[in-house]
Amino acid sequence: MPICTGWCRWEKYIEEVITRKIGLRVFERIEDAIWKFDPRDILTHKLVKVLPKVDLHYHLDGSMRAETIVELAKKQQVELPHYSHVDLREHLQQGAKRGSLKLYLEGFAYTTGVLQTREALYRSAYECLEDNAKDGVVYVEIRFAPVLHVQGGLSLDQVVEAVLDGLKDAEANFNINWGVIICAMRDRSDSLEMAKLAVKYRHQGVVGFDLAGEEAGYPAKDHIEAFDYCKQSNFNITIHAGEAFGVHSIWQALQHCGAHRIGHGTRLIDDMKVVDGQVKEIGDIAGYVLDHRIPLEVCISSNIQTKAAESYEKHPFRHFWNKNYRVFLNTDNTLMSATNLTEEYVKAINYYHLSLRDLEKLTINAMKSAFIPYNQRNYIIYNVIKPGYLMIRERLVGKK
Repeated sequence: MPICTGWCRWEKYIEEVITRKIGLRVFERIEDAIWKFDPRDILTHKLVKVLPKVDLHYHLDGSMRAETIVELAKKQQVELPHYSHVDLREHLQQGAKRGSLKLYLEGFAYTTGVLQTREALYRSAYECLEDNAKDGVVYVEIRFAPVLHVQGGLSLDQVVEAVLDGLKDAEANFNINWGVIICAMRDRSDSLEMAKLAVKYRHQGVVGFDLAGEEAGYPAKDHIEAFDYCKQSNFNITIHAGEAFGVHSIWQALQHCGAHRIGHGTRLIDDMKVVDGQVKEIGDIAGYVLDHRIPLEVCISSNIQTKAAESYEKHPFRHFWNKNYRVFLNTDNTLMSATNLTEEYVKAINYYHLSLRDLEKLTINAMKSAFIPYNQRNYIIYNVIKPGYLMIRERLVGKK
């Protein structure tokens, strides 16, 4: 039973968490990696990989292993552009670099194409959690759209349960905490059904509801019934907004739909006046996001690929960070964007000159924003993240 599921609200499970029967295993995994780390590797890839990290914007169908896609395609007789996992990976990653969100999303036809059986969904979920654990991630929220996985005859319930079963088994083997976010698609009319599905599984590991897909032409307010249902159910909402469309998309997600977090939020920079590389003025929307501590799920690499931002140097993350927004880094799609959370942290070090203490703050920002109960967020912060960073600092100064 994962620390992040709704079951944790039960008194018996809270007691189990507080007595360290679960969280301790996660810290022991991080602790073991830290002691194997060479202190001479200051803020290198090796150090960042062992740091405890949190990813709240991670798509299941965009983060599969290429090897798994090829194996499943052969078994299910699904057509692929390449049946070498090396060539397929290159094809998908080159396709993601074509400069628009619409083109970026085209590659998902191949991943969703093989995720149409219980076995495939279970395996993909299990492997995604294993990959995150190996990358030093201590908590991850994995999102997917169940409606994209019913072409093989599975029901929506069977799709969700296959993913949850894979995550539960992986959690037991790799000591990593997780939650699931169910996505509705902007270009479909069944978002209310997806919201009800998410709320239905709130006590089995589903922690939030999202609206994903192409922003332009598909405003979030068209799905207001789904968001109203979530709000009336006291359920968590995140919305892809301000990625391929302007700052108005963010305003609509917040004020019409009641989003608790914003996925990407890149175009929030349009509500700021930047002079000589410095933010001089903040508009009403950007001010609201700052003052109300609305979390921004920033995904730097995918933003560059979709041209939500021109380059790493010009990505607005540095402005959000310098102005003390509740911002943190995420992978979005590890396969399509050829990345993992270690790589995203390393890019932040190289391009935005973040320090070890900055990385700790970034990680705590993420954990504070997770869609799990307050006590559980605090537990992971104070018993996993902070001790992990403290151990690294002690090793760097030669303490035992």
